[in-house]
Amino acid sequence: MQIGVVGLGRMGGSIARRLMKAGHQCVVFDADAKPREALAKDGATTAESLAKLVAALKDKPRAVWVMLPAGAVTDATVERLGDLLAPHDIIIDGGNTFYKDDIRRAKTLAAKQIRYLDCGTSGGVWGLERGYCMMVGGPRDAVDHLDPIFAALAPGLGEIPRTPGRGKADPRAERGYIHAGPSGAGHFVKMVHNGIEYGLMQAYAEGFDILRHKDSKDLPEDERFSLNLADIAEVWRRGSVVSSWLLDLGAAALARDPQLKDFTGFVRDSGEGRWTVEAAIEEAVPTDVLTTALYARFRSREDHTFGEKLLSAMRFGFGGHVEGHEPIDAAPSLASLRSRPPRATGP
Repeated sequence: MQIGVVGLGRMGGSIARRLMKAGHQCVVFDADAKPREALAKDGATTAESLAKLVAALKDKPRAVWVMLPAGAVTDATVERLGDLLAPHDIIIDGGNTFYKDDIRRAKTLAAKQIRYLDCGTSGGVWGLERGYCMMVGGPRDAVDHLDPIFAALAPGLGEIPRTPGRGKADPRAERGYIHAGPSGAGHFVKMVHNGIEYGLMQAYAEGFDILRHKDSKDLPEDERFSLNLADIAEVWRRGSVVSSWLLDLGAAALARDPQLKDFTGFVRDSGEGRWTVEAAIEEAVPTDVLTTALYARFRSREDHTFGEKLLSAMRFGFGGHVEGHEPIDAAPSLASLRSRPPRATGP
């Protein structure tokens, strides 16, 4: 099958290469000539503009996969493709677009009888090798037409044990892709997927921080442990209930450098975490973990906030607490508890 690919960055280029390895023909475009030239060496047909890309697509209906950053650049590209394509052609947005933008675009393109698919795509820089997990929203006939494309990009059954009880359920889910629902549903599912990812990563980060500080001088000497975090991460990968690909990545990082000296701890959020929390507010669904994980990323980008300075000032004001000259609050000893006056009761 022939398909156009627009945006040849870390994921877009790998998507084109994985499709070509599976025997599909890719016509590719990027504003930067270098990734176009690199894809040409791998067998892709290159185009110097969106108009030339569309002209080079001979299979009907034509299909164009857009892999660009969410926002204005994707909006402009989809709008331009909508002017260039014909009725029944298909545009796939494989980036991380906000799902409400997908709903809007799908309605606009439907007036021209152009079909629009929103494809939440997970796999990152490893997708070329491992395959991509995809959650697709949009009209069923367009999803079914592009099934060979999704099947080529997906990881397939692999070595993951099959889930008992699925019976006659849609087999595509086992192979790594689903038709999630109407326009917007694909990116909505991917949005929540990324919100969950924030929570999982934050849980690992906090757990390893606790392990790392078990040798703190503020702890009783006989309760201090100097723990090998790389070994702990590695053993948790094998048979533990907390094993995961994210843990695999963390274990690899700790094996290379147990002190993580190349990292500052400055953590960006790409948008999906915020949108997940916004969706939770709209639905009145409590999301304590996901919200806290998002706020932790905000916090990582600051040294000390004005609010923390005010907090410290208030503690100094009521208790004379001087910054940096206090031990970490420790659990009270039995002796100290016995020496305390009894708590008052009654009115």
